[in-house]
Amino acid sequence: MPTYHYRCKNCGYDFTKYQSFNDDPITVCPECGEEQVRKVYSAVPIEFKGSGFYRTDKS
Repeated sequence: MPTYHYRCKNCGYDFTKYQSFNDDPITVCPECGEEQVRKVYSAVPIEFKGSGFYRTDKS
């Protein structure tokens, strides 16, 4: 099950939640109760190891 990161625009509360793909996104802040919660998107870390990923690599 994926983990989603949320942040409240009203109070700034940050939290993560395990949710199924079928679950609705959280909109109400568990800290202040306002409907100001939004998902926080970030880059996924990726690391290429070994050869064959770049044009300049020699086989």
